[in-house]
Amino acid sequence: MKSSIHFAAICAASLMFIVPQTRAAQANNAEFREQFFNLCDLAADKVKDENSKGPFFVDSYAVRALCMAYDMTGNTNYLNACKIWSERMVDYQEQMSPRGAYYMHYNRKPGETNGDWYSADSSSIGMAVLATSVRCQGAEKKRYLDSAKSFADLVIKNYVKPSGGISDGLWSKSSDAWWCSSGIFGSFAFRLYAETGDEQYLKAGLGAVDWLNGLDLTADQPFPLSQQGPSMIMYVMESYSAGWPYITKDAARRRATLAKIHWCFDWIAEQQSKPLEERAWPPKKGWGLKFGGLPFHQYIFAHYLPADGKLAAAGDAEMRRLARIVFADQPPKLTQLPMFMLMSYAERLDPGAIYRSGR
Repeated sequence: MKSSIHFAAICAASLMFIVPQTRAAQANNAEFREQFFNLCDLAADKVKDENSKGPFFVDSYAVRALCMAYDMTGNTNYLNACKIWSERMVDYQEQMSPRGAYYMHYNRKPGETNGDWYSADSSSIGMAVLATSVRCQGAEKKRYLDSAKSFADLVIKNYVKPSGGISDGLWSKSSDAWWCSSGIFGSFAFRLYAETGDEQYLKAGLGAVDWLNGLDLTADQPFPLSQQGPSMIMYVMESYSAGWPYITKDAARRRATLAKIHWCFDWIAEQQSKPLEERAWPPKKGWGLKFGGLPFHQYIFAHYLPADGKLAAAGDAEMRRLARIVFADQPPKLTQLPMFMLMSYAERLDPGAIYRSGR
């Protein structure tokens, strides 16, 4: 595929640069902006509602996008929604066992000492709490940042393996390093390093990347690619998208990571070439809902690959396809599909804002 040529070129030249927007891409901003803020308004109401249903890791992607919506508009309704949700996460966290764990809105509850608890889904929650802290000041900022550090320290002490991979916390199925927890905690660790400068978080993030680089994504393993499809690729790519500025500082690690990214984008391209109704994972249900998060990674790496705009253009085309599903209902239903799409919209409209640092 042509993407193979692009990756070979970047390996040879060690290039990192921003892809300028084409006129067509600029024209799409109005279309995507309207859809983004439509979903933001609905998501703000959802995350503020303490009786809202569903796993908190899904809400976390909307919260991170709402943080960026606040950056774009100064609309305090968006930031207040993030604060209300993050405060709820910290309140639950203070009652959880083990200490530092986030309540996921399922399985082990605050005050309980039995039942599964997952470092993967909690890492998504932690990234949203951390993103909220970036937009806060004083004691409020410290409270959210301390919460993120407490969670990170729990995982580093107990669930980071000598290989660099991360196990999924208190998971009855396996205590081995796993692709999902490694991908998402790796991303979280990079973000926490950006906020604190604490080298232990950078070490954890790079360790996760090295472990993922050596993992055969097609191998038989808990929740394999053949079952998870876009879900697996979305989460594995999180470490690469968040960690790229640090990954590139080591030539061997950069080459290994590019090979894995190349493989993932080829897989994404193959899926996106198929009509929605012909995909093995229908975007309207199950693991196929994660298709909404894949354009996020395409937009991220559009800034690092040669300037032909193909990754961003592919992301735009996929977002339009998925939008036809989401906006067929009025108002749209906040399934996982639009909640993950919010991250993709955010990166498309304000490149890099999702990874904004307070330092």
